Amino acid sequence: MEISCKSEYAILALIEMASHYQSGEPMQIRQIAAQQNIPDRYLEQLLATLRRGGIIKSQRGSKGGYFLAREPKKITIFEILECLEGLDVQTTQIDINPRTVDSGVIAEIWQEACQAANSVFQKYSLQDLCEKRDSRRQLDIMYYI
Repeated sequence: MEISCKSEYAILALIEMASHYQSGEPMQIRQIAAQQNIPDRYLEQLLATLRRGGIIKSQRGSKGGYFLAREPKKITIFEILECLEGLDVQTTQIDINPRTVDSGVIAEIWQEACQAANSVFQKYSLQDLCEKRDSRRQLDIMYYI
């Protein structure tokens, strides 16, 4: 399994918004793009999808931009991936009449792997990712001192 570029960029943008959540100020696309090194036009499309999915909100005007619709601890990685990728691998159908016993076994193992991955994605929130990032940054700073 591999995370798509689309999902990675979206999660990076959301982490940036989560780190500014307490200020209550919306973030502009170019600000997020510069901080996370994401192409502006692509980020614009991703944010539109996240807005339609109810993960973020937008504010118009000169001081407008994007901000999280809920607290970072209430937005799971699973919810983000489901919004962007449009699928819930937990509901992926196992072939009830597999062509062979071998393909049936493979389908069952694949289903179990998908459910395990979803369990991990449901366990972590944007807040958790921010905390992990901050602790790693702290370790990097300590290493160079």
